Amino acid sequence: MPAVPREADILAALDTVMDPELHRSLVAAGMIKDLAIAEGAVRFTLELTSPACPLRESLRAAAEEAVRAVPGVSDVAVTVTARVPNSQESDLLPGVRNIIAVASGKGGVGKSTVAANLAVALARSGSAVGLLDLDIYGPSVPLLFGVDEQPEMDPERQKIFPIEREGVALMSLGFLMDPEQAVIWRGPMVAGAVQQLLRDVEWGDLDYLVVDLPPGTGDTQLSLAQLVPLTGVVIVTTAQDAALTIATKALQMFRAMKVPVLGIVENMSTFVCPGCGTETPIFGHEGAGETAASRLRVPFLGRIPLTAEIVVDGDLGLPTVAAHPDTPQGDAFTALAGKVAGVVSASAVMQGACRR
Repeated sequence: MPAVPREADILAALDTVMDPELHRSLVAAGMIKDLAIAEGAVRFTLELTSPACPLRESLRAAAEEAVRAVPGVSDVAVTVTARVPNSQESDLLPGVRNIIAVASGKGGVGKSTVAANLAVALARSGSAVGLLDLDIYGPSVPLLFGVDEQPEMDPERQKIFPIEREGVALMSLGFLMDPEQAVIWRGPMVAGAVQQLLRDVEWGDLDYLVVDLPPGTGDTQLSLAQLVPLTGVVIVTTAQDAALTIATKALQMFRAMKVPVLGIVENMSTFVCPGCGTETPIFGHEGAGETAASRLRVPFLGRIPLTAEIVVDGDLGLPTVAAHPDTPQGDAFTALAGKVAGVVSASAVMQGACRR
């Protein structure tokens, strides 16, 4: 008599398939849904923790292979979906599941470019994403996305609606002020602006809100960390000694405020020659970002090359991951988004913070 697969047999097989980012099996992580067995045909849903998961196909294939090995299984159909874990709850941002700050110790390391492309890469994966520009004195988001208009407002509810570009909901103080007007504010006014941009914007339901912070360790960083529970912070640096030293200070500041550090990304890691494609380390410290991440015991999220297209795309108001997705720089930003989403998911699952 032919073997008849049971639900327990299928789950036992799937329990051997590990998610290398979560360090848990698919069953233990609660990723197997809607399991059905009919005359040897097995169907189930594999629910990933982010649409940006870079392991999507490998996990699906491993799950299918494990089930096919169960005696009596004649067919396997796997549907892959994603549901982003919720790592924060706040009255200011009730519909936002994760808040990811992007910070740097010093200016000039391309932090805003990384934040913009990270947000677009996450959105291109299928996630609902917002980008909040909190660089009060030097907002870059209007330029990076080519926005020269003011957002719409609801006067009755006193709410501002984000401007959408490349599938990302955008908000910046730069949308509300003359682009040539300097912001001359003391600390309390900056703190008030941070609160307003969180409270008065109709963000809606988002999987990720990426927050572009100003460089350094000042009032904006302190205000944000005090107002909302941050999922974590991404530290952007270059391979310069000065940048790495000051990035370390920024990282230690967030640790002191009990904000998880999601990892370090090394921007402008190499210069890619537009003529021959040769990569040259600009700052002469190849691998310095990864070494720093190891020393500080945080994940290394990857290297972003410097190319002429990144600069030109930024000037044209189109993030390079949208303008040139199938290029080394586009691939690097897409990989960064996958790494960040993976670290966020792992942190949420390990802390039991996945609120369905």
